[in-house]
Amino acid sequence: MKALKTQIDSKKKLSQVKVGAFFMDAGTGKTRPVIELVNSLKPDYVLYLAPYQCIHTDNYKESTRHEIQKWGSFNCDFDLIGIESVSMSDKTYLQLYKKISVAWKPVIIVDESLKIKNADAKRTQRIHELGKMVEYKYILNGTPLSKNLLDLKAQIDFLSPAILNMSIGEFKNSFCEYKQMIIKKPGTFRSRTKEWIVAYHNMDFLYRLIEPYIFRADLNIDVGIDFIDINYDLQEDEKKEHKRIMEEVLSQDWLMAKPNFFLMLTQKLQHNYSLSNEKLQIVADVLKNNPETLIVAKFVVTQNYLKKKFPLARVLSWQKHGHGLNLQDYNEMLLFDQHWDYGLFDQIVKRIYRTGQKKNCIIRRLIGNVGLESMMYQNVDKKADFLNEFKKLTLEEFKTLAE
Repeated sequence: MKALKTQIDSKKKLSQVKVGAFFMDAGTGKTRPVIELVNSLKPDYVLYLAPYQCIHTDNYKESTRHEIQKWGSFNCDFDLIGIESVSMSDKTYLQLYKKISVAWKPVIIVDESLKIKNADAKRTQRIHELGKMVEYKYILNGTPLSKNLLDLKAQIDFLSPAILNMSIGEFKNSFCEYKQMIIKKPGTFRSRTKEWIVAYHNMDFLYRLIEPYIFRADLNIDVGIDFIDINYDLQEDEKKEHKRIMEEVLSQDWLMAKPNFFLMLTQKLQHNYSLSNEKLQIVADVLKNNPETLIVAKFVVTQNYLKKKFPLARVLSWQKHGHGLNLQDYNEMLLFDQHWDYGLFDQIVKRIYRTGQKKNCIIRRLIGNVGLESMMYQNVDKKADFLNEFKKLTLEEFKTLAE
């Protein structure tokens, strides 16, 4: 198969450096150029790290292993390891450390590199330690940022700390404007500082630092994609419970000091009506017209219920299946539950709308008749960081919008 222009260009550019980022949109074909580039280096060992669920799939043809084999694999000894295993298994980590330490020309590839965005995580620290022993390193990701600019630093530091050459504090002070809040623990003299990013600066300077080491490509294929919104109504008991949860939790004064808890609140609200009867009827109608429609649900309980009620349907998880899977044999998807995260929304859609897709794609979104659903829908459409949006609201404003 003839290589795409983006695949040729990415290989050409990143062959000029020893470390590089294939920041290519999901479905543009990142695996082929990285395999060809690495094979041209003639290494004796390759460590390929990818999300566990992308390696161990029920359908081999959708797995990372199949994708690697499709493009000829590596011309040397290589291990394909789940990123999660590096932190969860000391034995796996030590075995990989030993293998890399005795190799004369090892290469590390990290697929879905957003998995190493948190510099304080054990996973990130261990992968960075492995990277210190390796001269040639590459990262692959369609969306290099999920929440904010800090996601980028840990990924670039894995390639080489010398690229940015600054601490996390220096990075934040150079490129981020943030606010701080002193939070006092009730009944004690203890306090902690909470901060969040409100703006970015000096982006031109940041780009000049990283540009030689990254290749960016957007998806461009010859099939269309249609987004169809389907509205549904909550039952009266679901509406009452929705209001009760808001009244109970929003009455607590410390909510504003814990924005992460706010996401827990919205999940609780959403979970209340996740299996609404009207939603289930919509699924039945959609599957009747196309039994091959993929269903994407947010909660484990919801996923399990859908699998039992519609045993012939394929049910996906927003989190678990949002990265790495090649599902271009499907062309219709039903987003059963909504999600705040635009990056995750984009990733799940690109499971079917990707290179190799031969049919027009249809994405159906279910939207309930409560304000919370409208907020989630609008947040994705304007590609916003929801936590920052929430911090601009008072509790009363949010309550009015969410009802």
